[in-house]
Amino acid sequence: MERACREKGLRMTGQRRVIARILDAADDHPDVVELHRRAVVVDDRISLSTVYRTVKLLEIQGIIERLDFRDGRSRYEQAAREHHDHLINLETGDVIEFRSEEIEKLQTEIARKLGYRLVYHRLELYAVPIDKDET
Repeated sequence: MERACREKGLRMTGQRRVIARILDAADDHPDVVELHRRAVVVDDRISLSTVYRTVKLLEIQGIIERLDFRDGRSRYEQAAREHHDHLINLETGDVIEFRSEEIEKLQTEIARKLGYRLVYHRLELYAVPIDKDET
C-alpha cells in the first residue's frame, strides 16, 4: 500500500505510513474508528480526524475502496486486490470474502442476455447463520 501511495505521488508522513500499514495488514474490513483504535497503539499522537483525512485521501486516489454494508459504518479494504464478493453476517457483522466462478459466469451471462457487456459489479450477500435444526 505504501508503494501505491508513492506511485500516486502522495507524501508519506509518519502518521499516514502507520495508517497505510494498518490497512495493508488488515484481514478484516475496519471502519475509521477501528483504524484509529489500531493506529494509536502504534502512535498515540494520531487523531481520529487524521485517520478520516487519510482514509478520504486514499479513497480518492483509488488506493482503498469504501464498503457500506448497511450497518451505518463505512468500512475499507485495499482496492487493487483480486476481485471478490462479500457475505455479511447480520448477527455478528462479520464480513466473509469469497469468490465463485459460477456466480461470475452467471452475472456475465445475464448481462449478455439483456444486451450488455459487464464491466464491473459488486455482490454483497446479507445472511444469518443457519440453525442446526434447519439443515
